[in-house]
Amino acid sequence: MTLTYRQPGVVLTDRHFTVPLDHDDPAGESIELYAREVVASDKTGQDLPWLVYLQGGPGFGANRFVGKPAWLGRALKEYRVLLLDQRGTGHSTPANRQTLPLRGGPAEQADYLTRFRADSIVRDCEAIRPSVTGGAPWTVLGQSFGGFCAVTYLSTAPEGLSAVVITGGLPALDAHADDVYRAAFPRIERKVTAHYERYPQDVDRARRIAEYVLPHEPVLPGGYRLTAEAFQSLGILLGGGEGSHRLHFLLEGAFVRTPQGPVLSDAFQEEAQSLLSYASHPLYALVHEAIYGQDRRPTAWAAERVRAEFPGFDAAKTLAGDRPLLFTGESVHPWMFDCDPALRPLRETAELLAARTDWPPLYDRARLAANEVPVAAAVYHDDMYVDATHSLETARAIRGLRTWVTDEFEHDGVRAGGPRVLDRLLALTRDEA
Repeated sequence: MTLTYRQPGVVLTDRHFTVPLDHDDPAGESIELYAREVVASDKTGQDLPWLVYLQGGPGFGANRFVGKPAWLGRALKEYRVLLLDQRGTGHSTPANRQTLPLRGGPAEQADYLTRFRADSIVRDCEAIRPSVTGGAPWTVLGQSFGGFCAVTYLSTAPEGLSAVVITGGLPALDAHADDVYRAAFPRIERKVTAHYERYPQDVDRARRIAEYVLPHEPVLPGGYRLTAEAFQSLGILLGGGEGSHRLHFLLEGAFVRTPQGPVLSDAFQEEAQSLLSYASHPLYALVHEAIYGQDRRPTAWAAERVRAEFPGFDAAKTLAGDRPLLFTGESVHPWMFDCDPALRPLRETAELLAARTDWPPLYDRARLAANEVPVAAAVYHDDMYVDATHSLETARAIRGLRTWVTDEFEHDGVRAGGPRVLDRLLALTRDEA
């Protein structure tokens, strides 16, 4: 059943699709996809081109907008927009600790999850495109991991694309996960240093919290066990435009006085739980490193192994001395599957995925070098989540791709910059900028 309804300035339509779990076996098992069609209320009867939005992640459903905020308002001036819940996310046959046991044990779950990377997402898009556009190609807007998917799209099905716009999501074409994290940890340290320069009082606050957490490992209200490493991972906030300020406000209210002495406040614990839990997006943890797997080498908990090469991130060693505590972010570690109740039942599944070596290639350099689809990408020059050097190497490998390199925004620039970011990139695809 197709359901259409209204919000301020827009008309929304719920769209449901059935696609093969394995596109190489179209007669086999199927899964459901959900997407929300959005059109400006004054353009409902117009024959508009389509733009499909691929969310960042992996593991997040498409934005649930109200009205037409951020970039959406700009897109709706000339497009019908399809906000796709990528497979396994949102309303698209969700994959989580509650549903994955339907597949069987950890081995069956891991096999199932191998089909939740960019290659399958792109084939989903091509499977539904004829029924959405009548067969016409569409424009793809890829944010972060959605940009990774867009580069896979250019590699495997460029005939489905009229243009591609990428925001903070040009992946390294050949780098192993180890290479990605060797580039990431120095960037993260720079972000932490910049945070402490902005808020020098947070140096002492972060150390005090870590000194409390290290021996106590308190259990947060939702059941999350807060270790020192988990506390450090709150640094994921530092990759967003307002993230440093959000982290500061979180730290400043960490402790309250009680008859038993200072303890972590309920408010701090509640917010930390919401930031750390993967309950709403478990695929982020399960397949995060798998999005880099394609060279017959296991990812093998790359971030955890590479972190050991940067001893400055070791909380216990830091607290034994007098250096500022370093936060982390944008990495997944095996201890998360012990701390987070949403992930604990999936620990063995995650281990099997980390050991896997049969990942197929995601990108075709020869096809990208011959690309004819107009492509524009925003590259944030010190993006904490995606290495700008890797992104620019990829930009040079894709024929005709035009970049906008900027330090005006962090990784969430398409949200913070909204219409201006999208307007600039669309103009680049049309040689108007």
